[in-house]
Amino acid sequence: MDALSSPFLTGGNLLLSPPISTSRPPFSMAITSVFTEETPKTVKRTNADSPSPRRPPPPAMAKGPSTTRLEPSLPARFFNAFDDLINNFINPPVSPSVDPRYVLADNFAPVDELPPTECEVIQGSLPSSLNGAYIRNGPNPQYLPRGPYHLFDGDGMLHSLRISNGRAVLCSRYVKTYKYTLERDAGHPVFPNVFSGFNGLTASAARGAVAAGRVLTGQYNPANGIGLANTSVAFFGDSLYALGESDLPYSIRLAPNGEIETLGRQDFDGNLFMSMTAHPKFDPDTGETFAFRYGPLPPFLTFFRFDKNGAKQSDVPIFSMNRPSFLHDFAITKKYAVFTEIQIGFNPMLMIMEGRSPVGTDPSTVSRVGLIPRYADDESKMKWFDVPGFNLIHAINAWDEDDAVVLLAPNILSVEHTLERMDLVHALIEEVRIDLKTGIVTRRPLSTRNLDFGVINPSYIGKKNRFVYAGVGDPMPKISGVVKLDVSQEERRDCIVASRIFGPGCYGGEPFFVPRERESSDETALEEDDGYVVSYVHDENSGESKFIVMDAKSPKLEIIAVVKLPRRVSYGFHGLFVKESDLRKL
Repeated sequence: MDALSSPFLTGGNLLLSPPISTSRPPFSMAITSVFTEETPKTVKRTNADSPSPRRPPPPAMAKGPSTTRLEPSLPARFFNAFDDLINNFINPPVSPSVDPRYVLADNFAPVDELPPTECEVIQGSLPSSLNGAYIRNGPNPQYLPRGPYHLFDGDGMLHSLRISNGRAVLCSRYVKTYKYTLERDAGHPVFPNVFSGFNGLTASAARGAVAAGRVLTGQYNPANGIGLANTSVAFFGDSLYALGESDLPYSIRLAPNGEIETLGRQDFDGNLFMSMTAHPKFDPDTGETFAFRYGPLPPFLTFFRFDKNGAKQSDVPIFSMNRPSFLHDFAITKKYAVFTEIQIGFNPMLMIMEGRSPVGTDPSTVSRVGLIPRYADDESKMKWFDVPGFNLIHAINAWDEDDAVVLLAPNILSVEHTLERMDLVHALIEEVRIDLKTGIVTRRPLSTRNLDFGVINPSYIGKKNRFVYAGVGDPMPKISGVVKLDVSQEERRDCIVASRIFGPGCYGGEPFFVPRERESSDETALEEDDGYVVSYVHDENSGESKFIVMDAKSPKLEIIAVVKLPRRVSYGFHGLFVKESDLRKL
């Protein structure tokens, strides 16, 4: 099949790419797949998408392991009824941003687990150096939400494509968090939805009372963790983790046959508590990993690192961050860790006075970028720089340059829509340069396109890089294609040098760059963009999902391999490619 003529995958340069439409709603179809609770003893799980009048159903999905349900206790029945009262009368899902009928439409609808299943390579061939596993995390609710539901509220599910000698095996498994396992065994939801369940004082008080009642009656213990592990995957200290920033990491393992196993919640010998970012930064030169946690109470930011063996080092509390900012990501250089204090933060008054979520925007706040030496014992040498209107959700990279620090990141221009109307979000990738001698901050836009989920060759983390691969929002959170940017092109107004649009009705997710491995010791050193860009892509017209491999060096990001997946893979968040040599360490 010719990739350039295929309706599934079309490509070209910037001028050939179709314009992005921002006028249509982000979710337009009915829910096609959910897990529904029919009786207290059993749960009906739909293993195939329900037929839709707008498209044929995809192939049936394999069933996950069966589980025997226990009869709900009297307190559980009471609080379930109270939950229904809240969801139906006190705080029903009236806004599309928290209405499951919209949030879980199209390929955002959940899927069941899938045991290791052989896949067919339908175009080209998988490169010989592409041995390992591409693992992508994302929200996949175990049960049909009873009330308001935000995209960020779903249980974590890992979709792993294990590649070996040109063959591919797909496996999809929930991260067996404390929350997931407890609710699976109970046969009904127990934990409140964090992002959508506390909008307004009345709803928050009611749901808080239910949560407290469940704890007091022994239905769950929050000390065991409340997180979803639904955001990303990280490999450090020869261990693999599923991450979500509201909890500790969950250690996972990939078996040789492709099976995904959850090993348990990891507190690193008692040295890590409360939570950790879902975006730790691994330094490939030192083997260290840098991370942080943030929260609504001082210190609002705490910085820490892991040594090359995965042992956690001491916390460095940052009290100079003077308000509870929404801090999802950060960057490192060889000298510094780079944090941002943005216009999104925790503001309980929004909930009390306006009946809104306690997480919201404050347009009067001036955004700041903070630099702290990455081996600092305290925050005494941390410096903050005002960068008005700069709202970073995802960082791409940062590096040291003479007496300056350079940061690459998408800037959310319409920050007020970040959590409620992602379809209205426009992210402009910028280069921010901070002169450490003068304190002057200069900014340069790298493209006018709506881009996010930018990635680089992981060998260049913390060092000056030239190429960035980013997803095209059409609109966010759907990704209609991938672009390649050359950030060294200072004379160019737009740094996009290659583009691949997936085609009408076809959407992917975050791209990931996999460096090509040298085939022999005689081969010359590889260039920065010598490798592959990979992603899952779903065709909403046919209901089929595929895994694509693009040549990162080619001028049009040419497709060199397409793997047909045995069933639909729902949209998600962040992924990682783990080399076979690293998988053996698990």
